[in-house]
Amino acid sequence: MGSLHKALWVSSGAGTSRRQRASGVYYWYLPDRLMDLQLQLDMDVVADVARAEQVLASHASSPLSGTEGIARLLMRSESVASSHIEGLSIGARRLMRAELQLLEPDNVRYDRNAAVVLGNIRAMERARELAVTAPEVTVRMLQAIHADLCKGTSTEQWGGVIRTMQNWVGGSGSNPLSADYVPPAPEEVPALLDDLVAYMNRNDVSPVVQAALCHAQFESIHPFVDGNGRVGRALIQVCLCRRGVSPDAPPPISLALATMRQDYFEALAQMQRHTDDTSRHKAINDWVSCFCGAVVDACADMERIAREMSVMRATWEKTLGRVRAGSAVELILDELPATPIFSVETMVRSTGRSKQAINLATTRLLEAGIIRQTSQGKRSRVFEAPSVLEEFSMVERRLASPSRDTNIDPPARRVPDRPAD
Repeated sequence: MGSLHKALWVSSGAGTSRRQRASGVYYWYLPDRLMDLQLQLDMDVVADVARAEQVLASHASSPLSGTEGIARLLMRSESVASSHIEGLSIGARRLMRAELQLLEPDNVRYDRNAAVVLGNIRAMERARELAVTAPEVTVRMLQAIHADLCKGTSTEQWGGVIRTMQNWVGGSGSNPLSADYVPPAPEEVPALLDDLVAYMNRNDVSPVVQAALCHAQFESIHPFVDGNGRVGRALIQVCLCRRGVSPDAPPPISLALATMRQDYFEALAQMQRHTDDTSRHKAINDWVSCFCGAVVDACADMERIAREMSVMRATWEKTLGRVRAGSAVELILDELPATPIFSVETMVRSTGRSKQAINLATTRLLEAGIIRQTSQGKRSRVFEAPSVLEEFSMVERRLASPSRDTNIDPPARRVPDRPAD
């Protein structure tokens, strides 16, 4: 079972207040090893797990989840929500312009804050890619995901670096004396990570339970200087994708967790403080049940998003009239859910069609009102699909409401403004 360990913090004397300069005793937490865990779930939690696995299986077989553009939108929504949990908020248009900036740095201005959220998208994408291609989960894989998260940000130098110092969550930034949680001492981290990846490689446990426990364990270990929460939520996708229960598109579990943020944090906190059999049993059952609820909500959210995007596509085709199969127009329509802000050059690269063909297609889409040209861009025209951007913002608004309806329940977290009529 987990245990608390006493340690002495010796101040260097730096700081502008007595609290910052304080020395004293603090306690760090050593979690259970997952490979040693004798799991006992209550009957109602077993039912929660079964329901979560059922909806995941239904999602995996749904034709709506196999569309690449929808998968990209879901990945973006999942990454943005994971960043929201850490207090990082960015609007849809700003984020997607930052994505274009990566491809055309001379054409679009660099946005430092958006780059942080883009790092989360990279981390989610790397997590799912490695889950499919790597023969097993390794500590190096976790480091690679973290390195992608930090790339292009102020923490890039720490990307993929396992900490060798004590860190903590909450309280004073100067010392751990008043921290909300102090993770294991640095010398414990390598063995804990080895245990974590060993458990992630098991195939004899429920993938939902595996994802829940691995996420909580990673948060308890807190192996990196920064970005632990976002990497920990990416590991949820690693577990589910590796076990084949979300092969095409990521269920936006971070969106669901962001909406139930208080319950999420409280359940995780229980996993980081139990020190006896009774409290451990309750903590694990409460956390697994909370996680299962997020999975069920995420799958329902995903199907609704996919249906709405399908309706949007049908509306575009009705507006355009006949769209020839395999034409540049059809290929751009395929790309718009994934790339709602683009230039001719980026569409040429993504579709493989000539610049002339893309220019003609964008003219037709402009005339139909499906895209519009923005005033941004020094050397080439930049276009955006307003309906996709509005859908992305409305998804964030709706899924921030506990009832998934902002007319009934206000958003539980910061969300974009409602689009103007």
